[in-house]
Amino acid sequence: MNHARRLVTPPKLRAGDRVAILSPSWAGAGVFPQVHEIGLRVLRERFELVPVEYPTTRQVGASPVERARDLNAAFADPDIKALMAVIGGSDQITVLPHLDPDIIQAAPKPFFGYSDNTNLLNYLWNLGVTGYHGGSTLVHLARPGGVHEVAMSSLGHALFDHGTYEIEPVERFTDLQCRWEDLSTLEESLATVPEEGWLWHNATRVVSGPTWGGNLEILHWNLAANRWVLPSEAYAGCVLLLETSEEMPPADEVFRMLRNFGERGLLEQFPAVVMAKAKAWHDHAPFTESERQAFRESQRTAVLHVLGMYNPDALFVYGPDFGHTDPQYVLPYGGQMTVDGPARQLSATY
Repeated sequence: MNHARRLVTPPKLRAGDRVAILSPSWAGAGVFPQVHEIGLRVLRERFELVPVEYPTTRQVGASPVERARDLNAAFADPDIKALMAVIGGSDQITVLPHLDPDIIQAAPKPFFGYSDNTNLLNYLWNLGVTGYHGGSTLVHLARPGGVHEVAMSSLGHALFDHGTYEIEPVERFTDLQCRWEDLSTLEESLATVPEEGWLWHNATRVVSGPTWGGNLEILHWNLAANRWVLPSEAYAGCVLLLETSEEMPPADEVFRMLRNFGERGLLEQFPAVVMAKAKAWHDHAPFTESERQAFRESQRTAVLHVLGMYNPDALFVYGPDFGHTDPQYVLPYGGQMTVDGPARQLSATY
């Protein structure tokens, strides 16, 4: 019997609902307002939702207290039915102490974000509330060449549906990025490469449980702060989701971060680990395609190594698209995921 934790799934939305658009981390909407407007238009036209901005949505340099004030206000407003982050950043952990858990638990609402927003997703998880990993308005709704159906269909499931849907390998993906300061770079889709195929390890059984995890670097910061991570036993039976950021941590750093998870007794709690394909290109590391493949392989090998040390029986899948590469699946954070090893299938309940 699976005794993994059960979380509350907030109510789903309907066309015409109001959605808070927030910058809990970096206010990219203030730096690139024209790109931001593209994402808002997608919310209006594709999903028939009404985006509502808050004082710090476009306020570059807003304090943690100010950003938390907007989050608290959005959760408290009965007319707001969901919250969506513009983009990630690097300091959302400083916002968490200023949030009001009573407000959030009184009226749970779906929150969408990834990368640095792992902080808030984990905070909600600790309160027993499901969130959604993914759905940046600046990155995925204002995508070069237009939105991708993988991102839009999974976002639609998260917003409106209660069903279980399969997470399938994409045909092509990209690590590349546009230049937001040059709007012409949004007119055409970025160059893509064929899907490399997912790696399945210990794929001899079926594991089903609520998800937890997110961006590895942010999780490690939470672990170091020793404030926002629960006792290890709280994660028993969960499916661990992992992804790495555009900072592109090398394989030895990925190994060390997960080794710290292992030494805490955390890594052994997860019967299944699902890791997104690593982003392997950025302006600071403009790798060739062969170098990108080698980078992803080294990161995959590092995770297998550390699992062999601390959780050798874990069912491990590497390659799904829910991290910093494109396209991006929006996945439930705290919702049920089934990892079917024999069938080589991955599904999530929204």
